Amino acid sequence: MNRQTQARSTLLWTQQLQYRAATMETKIFTWLGREFVEIVGEAGLGGSTEQATAELFAKFDKSLQGLGLSLDNTVRIRVFGRDRQARTDATLARSKVLSRQRRAASSSFISQPWFDSAGSGGLELLALRPLNASSGRNPIDFALARNYLCYLEYDSVLFFSGFTSEAATLERQVKDVLGTLDDAFARAKTDWSKVAKLSMLVQRGHSIDTVKAVLAGAGPLSVPALEFTFVDGFAGEKYLIEIEATALK
Repeated sequence: MNRQTQARSTLLWTQQLQYRAATMETKIFTWLGREFVEIVGEAGLGGSTEQATAELFAKFDKSLQGLGLSLDNTVRIRVFGRDRQARTDATLARSKVLSRQRRAASSSFISQPWFDSAGSGGLELLALRPLNASSGRNPIDFALARNYLCYLEYDSVLFFSGFTSEAATLERQVKDVLGTLDDAFARAKTDWSKVAKLSMLVQRGHSIDTVKAVLAGAGPLSVPALEFTFVDGFAGEKYLIEIEATALK
């Protein structure tokens, strides 16, 4: 697949196995001393985007079951829509399928170049095989509950949803989100020294150099891996960046 997400640093991921299909790709890799499974897929044509995305989730579940896992092992989910309505409809499917204890860190985007097919909805799912099979999932809501989690704690790893800001400039938005992450880390009883990766989804047409400059000036902040992906839009029309974080407990 010709995806910008494939530009991620392979230094993070070793012992990789890949299975490819026309509109679905599964990758197994080790990271943070654990085994992860990443599945990327595009919803089929016909019917509504919501229905097609729900069917895609079912395909993902079948693929995970073949590896001894299930959707219950989902730790992060990204939803992609070809346009704003498709993003909304695909996100609705996510909220229905990944509900209650299945809830995971999540984010959603608009991005036409993300798609290789004519589908209107797509998913990037990350699942974790815990070191301890009895490890429980602990989905944590925001103080005022939203339709997505603040973060998921699972097997001593913390997966934070994508955080955003409505500030007027990209620079200001990055600073705001770093402040939001400060608060979220404190709530999760972790700190920047435990952060393994920041994933930044940036509005296409804006420079990632601006983001890097803010990060460089953020005092003691030092994260081993930074990941950048360009998208065409977000849930909020004023957003210019959405930042996800993964940290150890």
